[in-house]
Amino acid sequence: MVMIFLTYDFVWFALTFLGVYSLTRWPQARLLLLIAAGVWFQAFYGGVASLSVVLVLSAISYAAALTENKTIIGTAIAACVVTLLYCKYMLFLASSLLAPFLPVSTGAIESWLPSVIPLGISFFTFEFVHYLVDVYRGDTPVRSIRDFASFVLFWPTMISGPIKRYQKFIPAMHHGIKTQSSSDAMQGLIRIAIGLTKKWGADNLTGLINYAEPNLHQQPLALRWIFLIAIAARILLDFSGYSDMAIGYAKVMGITVPENFNWPYLARSPIEFWQRWHMSLSLWIRDYVYIPLGGNRLGVPRRIVNALAAMTICGFWHGAAWNFAVWGFYHGIGLATAAGLQRAFSETTPGPVVSFAGWLATMIFVSVGWLLFFYPIDKAVTIAKMLVIP
Repeated sequence: MVMIFLTYDFVWFALTFLGVYSLTRWPQARLLLLIAAGVWFQAFYGGVASLSVVLVLSAISYAAALTENKTIIGTAIAACVVTLLYCKYMLFLASSLLAPFLPVSTGAIESWLPSVIPLGISFFTFEFVHYLVDVYRGDTPVRSIRDFASFVLFWPTMISGPIKRYQKFIPAMHHGIKTQSSSDAMQGLIRIAIGLTKKWGADNLTGLINYAEPNLHQQPLALRWIFLIAIAARILLDFSGYSDMAIGYAKVMGITVPENFNWPYLARSPIEFWQRWHMSLSLWIRDYVYIPLGGNRLGVPRRIVNALAAMTICGFWHGAAWNFAVWGFYHGIGLATAAGLQRAFSETTPGPVVSFAGWLATMIFVSVGWLLFFYPIDKAVTIAKMLVIP
């Protein structure tokens, strides 16, 4: 995906919007400005078709929740999920599952599908599903259409999150549009600068990785591991940099959105890693996939199956390709193994040596896994072999 936050068009948009927003003192005018900016942002970067998908799903979700009828809400949840599958995954699923058995060309399959994937569909559909599921479970629906529209069309988080929860976001938004201060603006600008710096580092590491990869087999074993560390650093800087900028732009407006990364490379187990990495996503997967599947309530075998299923879905969420699914399954195995070790040694207090060993093992596990995230499966396996074969 193009880094929208680094385009000249976006710079002009952000400067204009934040200037007008800061000069506008009436909270309701700020709310309308937020909605209008979100509509423009989605239409400009995603196109009219992309905006149409967002608005249609917004209308369905808003209206269904107001009925508080579980059948209607369930139908709306299905509509959101089917839309995500159709727009983002149908070509992959059809070409992977149908093409080997039917004389259907990729071009013919593409003719059935939308020409572009709606901007940020993975994020806004997850927010719709969260909203509808929580109302289905008994939470109060959002009755103000302006509040709901501002939740849906909040442009800083529209592309790459963090994934918001409406129960916290809407009060935070109302607080922010009333109390935005110079302190908020300063904190936000510093966070944006940190994000830009991270993204600059990620881009430079990308160039280094692309330069080194073709001749990696000729390099000493130590340099191959440095290459792996560069990939791990690049992915963290890229993902967390985008989140920092989104959080920063929201903070400039006085609005607090969830943190997404908490020093994940300090984790001492895969479980702790996912408590620190892309936290809004990992919490969403826990609350709306893992726990509904049964979580850890149905015994150890079922807990393992649930973890594998949830993490495979998490992997697919990142992209429509088998390497993402395998990466998710790989982390599911890591989570299940870590949970088993925790139970086995629950009465043991880890000392510094054990803690360091846990951290080192976790970093090797996570870093090797990034090969599956970064490359197709065959290339990832080839590079993984180079890490142990001189």
